Amino acid sequence: MEEERRDNEMKSTKYATTVERKSERELVVTRMFNGPAHLVFDAWTKPELLRRWWVPKSCGASFLSCEADCRTGGSYRFVFSHPSSEQPMVFFGKYVEVIPPSRVVWSNEEGGESGPVTTVTFEPKGEETLVVMHDLYPSKKALDDAIASGSTSGASEQFEQLDQFLDAQPSSVAQSY
Repeated sequence: MEEERRDNEMKSTKYATTVERKSERELVVTRMFNGPAHLVFDAWTKPELLRRWWVPKSCGASFLSCEADCRTGGSYRFVFSHPSSEQPMVFFGKYVEVIPPSRVVWSNEEGGESGPVTTVTFEPKGEETLVVMHDLYPSKKALDDAIASGSTSGASEQFEQLDQFLDAQPSSVAQSY
């Protein structure tokens, strides 16, 4: 058991997450994952999988509900509890474009006019997948405010949690699109 845990830790540190501000309005997070694109795509688009890795553990929040109708024109609504707040945190928006298993684009409507549009691409690299998450904010100020508030700081931890989740999944599970 201890050896398996150590192996999983070694696997999850094999890949680095990069977080870059590409322009005044763009934040890009990139990481390679050990798993085929269809599995990585499923982890991003199926609520029963998404809720197992999405919330950064260090923030102390947990899912109360996770609804995602991941299709072009569909919507999502994630509700979290947080120990420092009596009110739940709610994230919601619409899926602008969904192309299984290579691309998902969604709006972040809880941010109002300051919310970014997020595009995630899944590029197969053999049995690995390059994931690029691109947030396009409506203005420089909106991105500056997001960075200052810390709302962009959990991406590296989220991607590490996704990596650990994928390492625990059988890669032979096939999904047809």
